Amino acid sequence: MMVPLSLLAWMVISQPVKAERVCQVTDPTGTPLNVRDRPNGQVVNALRNGREVYIHKTAYDRQGRPWVLVGGYYKGVYRTWGWVFREFVSCYNR
Repeated sequence: MMVPLSLLAWMVISQPVKAERVCQVTDPTGTPLNVRDRPNGQVVNALRNGREVYIHKTAYDRQGRPWVLVGGYYKGVYRTWGWVFREFVSCYNR
């Protein structure tokens, strides 16, 4: 069975891109982890410890600290949430 190229392209484009590595929020302070609009930027959300997240990108702030752009599922919908401090996220491979 052949799928028309335009349909195949639409299927690929319409699906959210999910990272391969699975991680969890592990903030040692016990408080929800701040999610920011950019590395060390303005707080836009917070994630609780144990929340499963996927890392999309890594960046560094002016002090050289690592930050990661994370996403995950909320009510069955995959979304990209924002940037979190990398040291408060623990990862493993599925």
